[in-house]
Amino acid sequence: MQIPPSFWRRHQVILRVAFSYYVANGLSAALGLLLISGVVHLTLGAFAASAASVGVIVCIPPDQAGPKRGKFFHLLPAALIGVPLFFGVQVLHTSPIYLGLLLAPASFIAFLAAAWGKRGLPISISAMFAMVFSMAVPAHSHSVTALGSTLYFALGAGAYLVYATLAHALLNPLYRVQMLAETLLALGTLMRTQAQQFAPAGRGEEGGRMPLIGRLLREEAALADQLQAARDILLESPRTARRQQLAGMLMQLLEMRDHLLACELDLDTLKTHPGHALVLDELREVLNALADEIEALADAMLYRRRPALFASHRPRLAALHWAEEEALPGTVATPSPAVLARGLANRIGNMNDETLRLIALARGEAEPDLDVVRAAWRMFVSPTAWSWRPFTALWRWDAPPLRHAIRAALAIGSAYALSLALPWGTHDYWILLTIVVVLRGSFAQTLERRDSRVAGTLLGCLLAGVLLATHAPPLLLLVVVTLAQAVAHAFSIKRYLIAAVAATVMGLVQAHLLNAGGSPAFAMVERIADTLLGVAIAWSFSYVLPSWERTQIPKLVARTMAAQARHARVALGLGQFQSVDNEPELEWRLARREAYDSLSALVQATQRSLAEPRAVRPALEPLGRLLAHSYQLLAQLSAVKSMLLMRRERLNLEQVCPSLQQAAASIGDALAGSQAITAIPEALLQEPSALPDPFVHDLSLWLLRRLDLAVCISLQLRDDARHALRQPPA
Repeated sequence: MQIPPSFWRRHQVILRVAFSYYVANGLSAALGLLLISGVVHLTLGAFAASAASVGVIVCIPPDQAGPKRGKFFHLLPAALIGVPLFFGVQVLHTSPIYLGLLLAPASFIAFLAAAWGKRGLPISISAMFAMVFSMAVPAHSHSVTALGSTLYFALGAGAYLVYATLAHALLNPLYRVQMLAETLLALGTLMRTQAQQFAPAGRGEEGGRMPLIGRLLREEAALADQLQAARDILLESPRTARRQQLAGMLMQLLEMRDHLLACELDLDTLKTHPGHALVLDELREVLNALADEIEALADAMLYRRRPALFASHRPRLAALHWAEEEALPGTVATPSPAVLARGLANRIGNMNDETLRLIALARGEAEPDLDVVRAAWRMFVSPTAWSWRPFTALWRWDAPPLRHAIRAALAIGSAYALSLALPWGTHDYWILLTIVVVLRGSFAQTLERRDSRVAGTLLGCLLAGVLLATHAPPLLLLVVVTLAQAVAHAFSIKRYLIAAVAATVMGLVQAHLLNAGGSPAFAMVERIADTLLGVAIAWSFSYVLPSWERTQIPKLVARTMAAQARHARVALGLGQFQSVDNEPELEWRLARREAYDSLSALVQATQRSLAEPRAVRPALEPLGRLLAHSYQLLAQLSAVKSMLLMRRERLNLEQVCPSLQQAAASIGDALAGSQAITAIPEALLQEPSALPDPFVHDLSLWLLRRLDLAVCISLQLRDDARHALRQPPA
């Protein structure tokens, strides 16, 4: 019997997940939990091990794969904040009123950590875990006082700080390889979606749940985020040959993203000519084949195999036959479709060459560009030191972190007051735990977590109920908590439904270890009821002091426009012709990163707004046009930069340099909202018949054409921004 291809695809996906950096990180965290709780159990007893394991669990959320530098101090706030909160709850455990007076303001302070963005949110979760799991500790018996419980908690937290720092240093070489492989897979996904654009109108939408442009924008934003995560690890201290090899591959991958973006150029024009349908189909197949090679390279890196070479697709591209047609009427200096098709094939040929070089780097048959790697070291890595600036900047009524902290404190306080009136009030912490993991800063994220949490809790309660009904020994339950912790931590960001199942099992078993006894069946029903209550409260309070995405859109649009203007100014700057060092190139790379990052932030905000009530959504149509035109401008400038870097000898610099200056000024004026735009001098733009063959003659006129198109797109961007900032009535 023949095995269907879908089986192999699923098998491949499962293997990629199993060998991913986030699963490795989850297993590392779980191993630390098992070692610390196991040693404490053998030396100090079951209760001490349970309390120490809570200390470990509190310190796990900020333990993510990242740079080695500053790892200990990155984890330290979770322990420093968690210990006094755990102790405070222990002291007030028998005084419900005073405990409520602690929970609400402490929740407010904990959620203020969201001001530090992705670094701060895990600290918020850790602080809340410290209080919630402290509530799960039973009234002190067996001569264990509040101070004693806290000392066990601190023992576990301190031990995990040391363990996590050492384990992270040990796993750093593995994380570098896995992070690069994950980035390659993200690029391969984007290449496949990009290839669908080569299909005739209507056929490229097949197999997707959203319009093709929406998927492209989402995947480009995901790649930008993945690239920054990879930079943070791969560009840290690239001193050894292996690190330099991986860092060189990452820099090569950044160039490939620009070449892939440039593959969009002239595509819409070509799709209007049926005579090129077969050629576009062939180009799509080549791009999909290159995506296969990129994914095969990622798999080889994950499985520690030597990457296989592939035969260059250049001969296949050279054998394509172009339909000879007359030049298109209309716009100035528009070449014939046949010439445009050859140019598109050449850009895919550049992708082919870059893929071959990337594999050669992976095989050790090519040397990385160490000048680029050294220039990028530290410049592209996110800061690891904590700063007070985010905290001092959030004290504005419209600041989303401040509003979220108030919202969370009100939700926690209300939920606790409600839990005191419930017949199963002794397990009030489960309602609070549900609110902690469901309520998020954005309405869209809260809705997503709401649905996943309910489904995950139902399944997790079923699994935990069956396990606890067997009356398994404490050591076995510690192993279950460890495995559940591994899954929950690994998938907390990637797939929250899986994380919710594992977290439910972990929470139920951990609570059983802290407070043994009671009916597992009743606990399971109780947890389901508590979860539904917690989800309802979190959902209700997501409407309290909401930070709708449209309030953030003006800032994000302004950042995008400024980043595009700076990128244009640097990419077209004349300093690259006179400089004797790589300073202009480094400045361009920084400007390019900000351009992509600003677009990524705007894409994500736009996508989150789709889940918000229709009355408060921003103007989505002009935002979509703005995003599409922004990527088109980046594509045009990438093509210009490619000519300046790789084809400079075929340019008339005396003719080109004044136009570069004028184009940079015109784009800057347009993106700043100016009405007076200086266009490229028409004297330099000749009639269509005068454009030479770009593969034989001077490229200057082609570069001028790209500049003129870039200026036109910048004007469209200016209009898109104005329309996007016209808020619809609430």
